[in-house]
Order: sequence, then C-alpha cells, then structure tokens
Amino acid sequence: MNGNAYEERLGTDRMLPLVFRMALPAVAAQIANLLYSIVDRIFIGHIPGIGTDALAGVGVTTSVIILISAFSSIVGGGGAPLAAIALGQGDRERAERILGNGFILLVSFTVVTSLSAYAFMKPLLLFTGASENTIGYATEYLSIYLLGTIFVQTATGLNSFISIQGRPGIAMCSILIGAALNIVLDALFIFGFGMGVKGAAIATVISQACSAAWVLRFLFSSEASLNLSRKYLKFSPAITLSILGLGISPFIMASTESLVGFVLNGSLKQFGDIYVSSLTILQSAMQFGSVPITGFAQGFVPIISYNYGHGYTARVRECFRISLITMFSFNAAVMLFMIIFPGQVAAMFTSDALLKDTVRQMMPVFLAGMTIFGLQRACQNTFVALGQAKISLFIALLRKVILLIPLALILPRLWGVKGVFAAESMADATAAVCCTIIFMMTFPKILKKGACGRS
Repeated sequence: MNGNAYEERLGTDRMLPLVFRMALPAVAAQIANLLYSIVDRIFIGHIPGIGTDALAGVGVTTSVIILISAFSSIVGGGGAPLAAIALGQGDRERAERILGNGFILLVSFTVVTSLSAYAFMKPLLLFTGASENTIGYATEYLSIYLLGTIFVQTATGLNSFISIQGRPGIAMCSILIGAALNIVLDALFIFGFGMGVKGAAIATVISQACSAAWVLRFLFSSEASLNLSRKYLKFSPAITLSILGLGISPFIMASTESLVGFVLNGSLKQFGDIYVSSLTILQSAMQFGSVPITGFAQGFVPIISYNYGHGYTARVRECFRISLITMFSFNAAVMLFMIIFPGQVAAMFTSDALLKDTVRQMMPVFLAGMTIFGLQRACQNTFVALGQAKISLFIALLRKVILLIPLALILPRLWGVKGVFAAESMADATAAVCCTIIFMMTFPKILKKGACGRS
C-alpha cells in the first residue's frame, strides 16, 4: 500500500476500528515512553542506603526536564495537526514545509534550552525543591541528561508526523525501542556497574538517541508519504508562526506541569524531604492514567484533523464520541484503583516504611480530581485537532496557572502539608468541568463554520 492510501483510510474506514487502530499503538508508545521516567525512579528508589534522597533529587529534576521537553510539543502538537489538515485539503507541499520548519524549530529549541539549563542549573534545582541532602543527586542526573536534549526533542517532536501519515505502528516502534533499551541499560548501569544516579541518566540518553535515529530514518526514507526533505528545510516566517500559534496550547499544557512542579516542590520543601520524595511517587502514579490517554489523543487527533480538512463533520463527531467515552472510562478506572490501593503503588517505588506511609495518606487527596480528567483531555485535544488555538490555550492555562498555582499557595496556609496535595485535585476537577461546558457550547459552532467554509 502506498503512503497516500494510508492517509486516505483516515477519511474512509469504519470509525470505531480506525480510532483504535490509530490510537492503540500511540498508547503503547506513550506507556513505553512513561517507562523512561518510571523505571528510573523505581530503580533509583531501591538503591540501598540512598534511595529515598536520590529519589527526591531526581524528582526535582523532573520539573526542568518537563519544561525542556515541552518545547517539542509545539512542533508535535501544533505542526502535526496543521500538516494533517493540509493533507486532508490535498496540499502536500504545505504539509512538507510544515515538517521542515518544525525540524528547524526543534534544533533551535535544543540550543536555547540546553544552554540556559546548564547556566542556571543549581539555583534552578534549589528553587524547585532540592535541599542540601538532594542537590548532589539532582545535578548529577540533570547534567548528563541535558547532553541528550536534541534526541528527546527529535524523538518526541517529530513522532506525531509519522502518525498523521496513518502509520501509528512505525511511530510506536520509535518509543518501544528506546523504552526497552532503557530498562536493560538502567539495570546494567545502576546496579551492574554500580553507577547509581549517573547510570540512570546515561541509560536515558542512549535510549533516546536510538529513538531519535528511528524517527529520522523513517522520515528521510521512501517509506514515508510525508518526507523530511532538504529542500523544505528553509525557514518560513508564516509557517513558523502558524506552528507556534497552534502549538502554544500543547506547550502550555506540558510546560505548566513544570511550573506546578516548581510550586509544589517549593511548598513541600518546608515540610521536609520526605514529602518531596512522596510527590515524585504521586506524580508518577498520576502518569499511569494521564499518559495513556495522551497517547490515545495522539491517535485520534490526526483522524479529526484529516476529516475536518475534508469537511466530513459527521465523522468528526463520531470520532470525538468514541474518544470521549474511551478516555474518560479508562482514566477514571485507573485513578480509582490507585486511590483504593495506594500502598501497593507506593511499594513499587520504595521499601522505606515512612515514605510508603506518607504516600498512602496523600494518594487519595492528590488523585481525587483526576478521576474526571479524561473529559478535559478529550475536549482539549479535539480543539487542537480543529485548529482552535485560542480556546486550547485558555483551557491549558486554566488548569495549571489560573487554578492550581494560587491554590497551592493558599491551601497550605489552611490545611498544612495536605493542602499542597489537595490543590492538585481541586484544580483538576474544576478545570475538567469548565472545559467540558466550553466544549459543549462551541463544538457545534466550530463544525458548522468549518462546513460552511468548504461548501
């Protein structure tokens, strides 16, 4: 089957099997990608003697790493839907120009973020919650991780351009390769060679390099219907601005996770390192539910974008309905399981009795609001797929900036340390409800306007 035929199936195949055929490889890829951080934390948390402090140290680097990685979502979350819409409209040249400019942006982001992080590493880590006991582990991990920034940006930023070609299996393999290698290398470097935190960072860099090589190999090959062509590796202000315009919402979604990390870790630091360590575990637990639905979104977004580009509004509605039901049900089930069995989740990451008990107490408080988060993720990603940058940006800001940060600063004054964890829950639930209401009010109008524009 040629590349164009793969794309055309997005507008012709039966919707239910199409959504799952596109989404499940992306879900598997995201779960595999999750293993990068989860496996690191599991191994690090069980290092004899230093596990709890090392876990806190690596945990505070997460905010910096998320912020750096968030820049790739401008290209993957902004450029890829625009390219999919262009393909749906039959404008292949524009789609390839978007891909070329996206790659230029990724290289630029790498240079700026890496140099900035190296220049301000220690004060940044202290600000985000590192203490005298944990700063050494944090700087040791991050200084090595930053060497692989270009690999992270390439693998995550360009992978979505493989999915929009109707090739989710190829996109999945890029993540699976790196994740499987990371598990093996983590065990080898951390325990086999006794390299500790440094070994975890080296394993991650090598694994991400292999994922990036897989992505570039495909996009430069004749297998791809949308190629990363040298003739389109030319800066275009108009295309770059369009990528930035739509990509700012996914960027805010990702980067505000980093901002929240700064605020939460900074607030918890005053109560003790044990709470910083517990937040690392709780955020990892949250990812078990949120990361797979992020993958599901990556699968359904190209379908909605392509069909919206063609003016097939009935297929857009059907795709959204299937995605909403699936994402809400899955996320709610995972969150409820962890709320009911917090001790079992904690035991995955640590053997420290005090840390496990802290996680057991705070897990229900922290995750309660996430039980309905599937609603927001389905609605917000549909806005992105339809090219609705302004609405997506507002929703992204609402959850983490408008709600969570003020709550994280106010609630600890009322409820102590429990208020820090409750802030996440209250912000998640409120934002999900608001996003759903906005979507119900605007979705029919967007589809009607789009259909009129193509009639």
